[in-house]
Amino acid sequence: MKNFLKIGFLALALGVFVAACGGSGSSEGTDSTANAASAAIDSSAKVADSTVAAVADSAKATVDSVAKAATDTTKK
Repeated sequence: MKNFLKIGFLALALGVFVAACGGSGSSEGTDSTANAASAAIDSSAKVADSTVAAVADSAKATVDSVAKAATDTTKK
């Protein structure tokens, strides 16, 4: 009788353990906070890239116009 109770208790404990651990399946959850942060960083990087490109283009145009004016002045 004692062995029967021990084996029954062991089987019950093992069953609860397997149920609590979810068996052998693995869960592939996504982290919504990480996804949102990644999207915010990506959009900020795109804005920064476009701003830097606009400033660089503006600076290049200014340098080109100054260089052209300097060569026009020296020709006169």
